[in-house]
Amino acid sequence: MTLTLILTRHAKSSWGDADLADHDRPLNKRGHASAKAIGRWLADRGLVPDEVLCSGALRTRQTWTHIAETMVGDPAAQFTDALYLADADAMRNVLALAEGKTVMMVAHNPGSAYMARKLVAEAPEHEKFSHYPTGATAVIEFDADDWSEVQWKSGRVVEFVVPRELI
Repeated sequence: MTLTLILTRHAKSSWGDADLADHDRPLNKRGHASAKAIGRWLADRGLVPDEVLCSGALRTRQTWTHIAETMVGDPAAQFTDALYLADADAMRNVLALAEGKTVMMVAHNPGSAYMARKLVAEAPEHEKFSHYPTGATAVIEFDADDWSEVQWKSGRVVEFVVPRELI
């Protein structure tokens, strides 16, 4: 069976309020537009997750909300602080418990960048893949029957995009 991971780093966030806790930082104007663009990009490709694993931080929740607006159906999101600023190993542990065939994960850097690089056997030639800027989204496929079977370096990148290419 083929499992598909849609790995998205949250869109651009605001630094306008220095007193705001990091967990509570919202998206800025560009971030809102970027998240909507990523949602349209996924919808144009018919990529709708069966399951969404999203950090509990405000900027990741807002990113998912804008993406979800473009989706056919209503994929339910699980918001978890286990993905808040998580490293690649912690992110993989959360993914291992997933049950959907197509899972979307919305998280943060540097964990998203490290996870993307560690999951794939061969990185795409895209210059931004290793940095995974805000809004970066990879579609990665695995030959596995269950997410707990997914190993490092076992995936293949099917698509990769950054919002600047879309807006």
